[in-house]
Amino acid sequence: MNLPEYKDIRIRKTENGRLEVLDVLRQKFVTLTPEEWVRQHFVNYLTEHLGYPKALMANEVELTVGDKHLRCDSVLFSQDRQPQMIMEYKAESIVLTQKVITQITTYNMLLHVRYLLVSNGNQHVCLHLNEASNQWEYLKEIPHYTQLNN
Repeated sequence: MNLPEYKDIRIRKTENGRLEVLDVLRQKFVTLTPEEWVRQHFVNYLTEHLGYPKALMANEVELTVGDKHLRCDSVLFSQDRQPQMIMEYKAESIVLTQKVITQITTYNMLLHVRYLLVSNGNQHVCLHLNEASNQWEYLKEIPHYTQLNN
C-alpha cells in the first residue's frame, strides 16, 4: 500500500477461523475484509500522520433517503459536530474510477461536506469544494487537519 506502516494494528482469529481487525474508531473487532484493511490503514494515516482527531471521526455512518439506506465508510466532523469530510475506501484491487467518485458525491447530497476522499490504499483522490465556483477541485495531496479551515 501507498501508506505509512501501521505497526500497532490488532488482528485476531475467531473460534471459527475468521480474521478480525480492531476498528480503532468503533473500538470493536470487525471482519477483516480487503476494504477494511484499507480503512484501518487509512484511518491510522489520517490520525497518526495528518493530525485528524479520532474523537471527530466515525466509521460506518448510515444515511437514509426515503426507504434507501446508504453507508459512508468514514466521516470527519468539525468541532461543532457538522460533517466536514466523507471518506470512501475500496479494496486494493479496485481501480478508482469515475463511478467511485460518483458514489461518494451521492453521499454528499445528504451531508454537504467540503472535502471528499477516496482510497484503495495505493491511489488516493481528495476533492475540495470551491465554494466561490461551487465546483469540486482535485487536490494534489491530502491536507493536514490544521489546513481544513474547521
